[in-house]
Amino acid sequence: MKDLMRAVSIRESGGPEVLQETTVPVPVPGDKDVLVRVSAAGVNRPDVLQRLGLYAVPEDASPLPGLEIAGEVVATGRRAQRFTPGDRVMALTHGGGYAELCRVHESHCLPIPERLTLTEAAAIPETFFTVWYNVFTRGRLAAGEKILVHGGSSGIGTTAIQLGKAFGATVIVTAGTDEKCRFCETLGADHAINYRNQGWESEVRAIEPAGVDVVLDMVAGPYMQKNVDLLARDGRYVLIAFLQGSRAELNLRQVLINRLTITGSTLRPQTTQEKARIAAELAEHVLPLLESGAVRPIIHATFPLADAGRAHELMESSRHMGKIVLET
Repeated sequence: MKDLMRAVSIRESGGPEVLQETTVPVPVPGDKDVLVRVSAAGVNRPDVLQRLGLYAVPEDASPLPGLEIAGEVVATGRRAQRFTPGDRVMALTHGGGYAELCRVHESHCLPIPERLTLTEAAAIPETFFTVWYNVFTRGRLAAGEKILVHGGSSGIGTTAIQLGKAFGATVIVTAGTDEKCRFCETLGADHAINYRNQGWESEVRAIEPAGVDVVLDMVAGPYMQKNVDLLARDGRYVLIAFLQGSRAELNLRQVLINRLTITGSTLRPQTTQEKARIAAELAEHVLPLLESGAVRPIIHATFPLADAGRAHELMESSRHMGKIVLET
């Protein structure tokens, strides 16, 4: 095993140009870790926030960006037992995905279905972990219920559409162009609303006069009161990001009247054990859907690892529909 590897680091806080290819030591796997030769790594909003200096990196995490990877196991820790060298895995990482090799806890890895390429597999972990935990664990979405998903054409949105439909829900999404709305409908969305030229809250109310059961929101700010008002009795409002601000003035009357739940989470601060539980639930409930092709990762564009800056530019433009992936 070589001692050094190629990686992309963040030179300083700033624009996409601060991402630079560099050479760093190969990480050493801990007792329960596996070392993965990275074939592809997903690009996510937290990577952009980290680059901007707006996302604190946990002390025990790699300072390199990259929260999801796919590749081949090349070494294992002393007590790691789930995978052996040569196994293809996709994994949720604690940073360090923008590199040739990445250390990952074995319980955060999933086997890659044979029908998927390594590039396709790299588009799965971060979004599928996030959607499963927030929509199904915290949001308790059930068959026959209605879910409103903001940002329907994003990586999170395309995953939420497919999983929502796979488990029997009615899915309503918002997106920023007519093209994105049509794209969401091809993935199974029952209704897609262009928030730029329609009053999306009145459109949702017209579709579901009694309200929706779950809202998945990455926008927050001015959306928050509208989301609360659109929830049906015993509805659940799930926050996962704050693209338009983390502050809002809310009239909480509907929370009391309709027995609403407001919840949310971010994935990275979860403990090793909590992430392992999410992985185990995905293995039980979602891997069969990926294996059959009933659910699939949606990739908009791929870039070489050295072009991570261009990948971030695309992410920030919001022109993409689906995931952006780096290939090593």
